[in-house]
Amino acid sequence: QVQLVESGGGLVQAGGSLRLSCAASRRTFSSYAMGWFRQAPGKEREFVAAISKSDGRTYYADSMKGRFTISRDNAKNTVYLQMNSLKPEDTDVYYCAATPRGGSYLVSRIAYDYWGQGTQVTVSS
Repeated sequence: QVQLVESGGGLVQAGGSLRLSCAASRRTFSSYAMGWFRQAPGKEREFVAAISKSDGRTYYADSMKGRFTISRDNAKNTVYLQMNSLKPEDTDVYYCAATPRGGSYLVSRIAYDYWGQGTQVTVSS
């Protein structure tokens, strides 16, 4: 079992930045690939970014490329999502997730076994 706790959400003006953090409970954090997803009310959970467990390979949704950066610190059992040039349409609840799987499956929410409770990001225009 892996418990995930997100933090760092909040209210920011368009063009601003936020850094989300997700702390994992397991000391075997490095055995899990990590992903970030987001979800608006009434919509499906959408892939944002993912990072592999071994070689640090990263994956991004097209609309986030160049603006968002995912990274991980295995010593701190934490994954980060640096979000720059935020837009009002980035307003969502952001979730981190963990999976022992890898490869292209990481862009799909069904690949993930563990989820955090979410953190709200609101971007004002």
